[in-house]
Amino acid sequence: MLEVDAAWLALSREKRREYAAELYEIIGRYADHVRVKYFDADAFSGRCSDFVLCETGDTAAYHRMWEGLKDSAAFSRGYYRIKDVLYGIQNAYQDYETQVLGMEPEAYTT
Repeated sequence: MLEVDAAWLALSREKRREYAAELYEIIGRYADHVRVKYFDADAFSGRCSDFVLCETGDTAAYHRMWEGLKDSAAFSRGYYRIKDVLYGIQNAYQDYETQVLGMEPEAYTT
């Protein structure tokens, strides 16, 4: 979950696009390892203004991507702040049942 500072909104749309281009370039470096989706949330949530959904099987690449993002102008100048991180593994209980408990896999739907 991200919080965008009011100073970001005070920037011209053109300037915001310049900062965003740097963010997209950093994300692009990790596109083979991390799938990123960006969502506006300020009209729907008081907890955050935006959020990012990342899917990866490579937590090291994920971490490196975020280190790069935090070094970017948008983050280092305080326009963006990380408010919270939620981490989960999709249907992890299925892996536990089959790998640890030795149960037969079921025909799960996602």
